[in-house]
Amino acid sequence: MAQRLAHASLNRYPSPEAPELEAALRNVSTIPKAARILFGNGSDELIDLIVRTCCEPDDVVLSPVPTFVMYQVFATLSHAQFVGVDLNPDFSLNLPAMLKAIAANQPKVVFLAWPNNPTGRALKESEIVQILNAAPGLVVIDEAYEPFANATFMHRVLEFPNALVLRTVSKLGLAGIRLGYAVAQESWITQLNKVRPPYNVNILTRIAATFIMEHWSILQKQANLLTASRGRLMAQIAQLQAGGKPLEVFESAANFVLFRVPNASEVFQALKNQGILVKNVSAAHPLLENCLRVTVSTESENTQFLNALEGALVEANAS
Repeated sequence: MAQRLAHASLNRYPSPEAPELEAALRNVSTIPKAARILFGNGSDELIDLIVRTCCEPDDVVLSPVPTFVMYQVFATLSHAQFVGVDLNPDFSLNLPAMLKAIAANQPKVVFLAWPNNPTGRALKESEIVQILNAAPGLVVIDEAYEPFANATFMHRVLEFPNALVLRTVSKLGLAGIRLGYAVAQESWITQLNKVRPPYNVNILTRIAATFIMEHWSILQKQANLLTASRGRLMAQIAQLQAGGKPLEVFESAANFVLFRVPNASEVFQALKNQGILVKNVSAAHPLLENCLRVTVSTESENTQFLNALEGALVEANAS
């Protein structure tokens, strides 16, 4: 990769499109041949482009909540209304409430994180189909954590006129190169491309991503290892206790695990004091009360986290 990057023509603007990158991506993916691809500076930029393309002020962007915060952020920045539909207490989809909200609000965009962030829970494919059939506007299936889910809607993206699949390479260990991509029918990609800034994906990102896709099996192997470690980590967290009760661990199809403790802020700080940084999501939504989220890592780092968590639970309980 270093050799490829060393020969980059940094004095030239890259081509408006990225044909070499697209060819490399198609070689390692299941993207339908007739589907079009739009690259972005991370999937965050593509979320922004989607909202700006589809929404005028006061139009509705809708999503189950809690979910990825940037859906609401970009809706707000575009002066659209964000409508969140609460998940069930176990973070499964409340489909009747979702369909009712779609009928009442007629959203221009529906965002579905599959698996969801920060809960880790995956929708059922049948639920996505019902939402696609009910929604009057674009439905974005955000598959940022697809490498860990063993499920995808990509093979059906052309089956529905209002479907778009969104992905990123960030969760595969390439967050620093900032590359996301949207896949949909040509009509949608054509409109999104009108809003896309020129040269939004730089030449170094293109070269690095193309090289990595020529060695895609390495990333797949890493994702498979993390998926296997996730199951073990979930079981090990569930064996820990606080207040005489096992910790509540939620189903996850992503590369992280969400769990609930009696006093999240104290446990979070106790972990941080030991050099372990997890995400405290307890204030993000009422359903996430006292929830922490930890990223699945190597076996040695997972063990380090578990030991620190056991100590943090004792410390937090004593305080």
